[in-house]
Amino acid sequence: MLASPCNQTSDNSFILLGIPGLEGVHLWLAAPLSLLYAVAFVGNTLILTVICIDPTLHEPMYYFLCILAAVDIIMATSVAPKMLSIFWSGDNAITFTACFAQMYVVHVATSVETGLLLGMAFDRYVAICKPLHYQTILTPKMMLGINLAIIVRAILFITPLSWMMIQLPFCDSHMVPHSYCEHMAVAKLAYADYLLYYSLIGSSIIVGFDVSFIATSYSLILQAVFRLSSRDARLKALSTCGSHVGVMVLYYFPGLISHYVEWFGQDVVPLHTQVLLADFCLVIPPTLNPLIYGLRTKQILERVLGVLGFCWCNVSRLKLEKPCMRA
Repeated sequence: MLASPCNQTSDNSFILLGIPGLEGVHLWLAAPLSLLYAVAFVGNTLILTVICIDPTLHEPMYYFLCILAAVDIIMATSVAPKMLSIFWSGDNAITFTACFAQMYVVHVATSVETGLLLGMAFDRYVAICKPLHYQTILTPKMMLGINLAIIVRAILFITPLSWMMIQLPFCDSHMVPHSYCEHMAVAKLAYADYLLYYSLIGSSIIVGFDVSFIATSYSLILQAVFRLSSRDARLKALSTCGSHVGVMVLYYFPGLISHYVEWFGQDVVPLHTQVLLADFCLVIPPTLNPLIYGLRTKQILERVLGVLGFCWCNVSRLKLEKPCMRA
């Protein structure tokens, strides 16, 4: 990895300050963060598992959910363990390499996730507005192309940003006023305003593009739903889309607030509030996504309960030495 002359010193690490101004409550924050991360990891792993092993769930919508669960695990795991080490033990040093790697993974994951939400909106549009053509439009080849395009777009946007970050001279301070390597906070240490503009404009273009097409898809979906003659059919369609819309609001709303507050609200919003927003917008969506899909999607809920029931039966059988039927 290339580095600027100022980075090639014996002190080749950043110091993450956690949540400046709230150092006294770090231990209190560690407990709920640990719970959120555990729920995110276990919940997304369950969804990933049931979709992979159940052939009846091998459909386009569930493929998107499967990839979303994997991205959520990666995104939460890239930041939560280091946050917990800061909150629990005060271990706040992170090497330059680990910091830039964390930054890269976080941004690729968030960019992929917004692309997946767009793909899911397109899936629902085809399923509701063009149901007779669903299988012919969303073919395995089309699904592979959509997912590759989502990943390639994220890499093409994030790689130049990460490369420019690595070249920055961090000469004055290595103190990052965040719980993870948030790219704006790191760039400000080197007074790299051009990178802040690059990030702001680039993310605004990507998110603006995705949100525009998502909004268009759901406006067409709503028009099609309210033209249905059956009340039960309308309610079923709205229920199916409701969980998707909930996840999208959950992802975009706190993320956009955090991003723009970091840029425009520095003199208005206290620093600890900015940091909390940035922390929770990377942990809360991965935690709630599996809960929303598990509770709102009947097929996934049934499969997850089946897996949990099977595991519970095996544990009970080992304890009681009695046969137990699969749930």
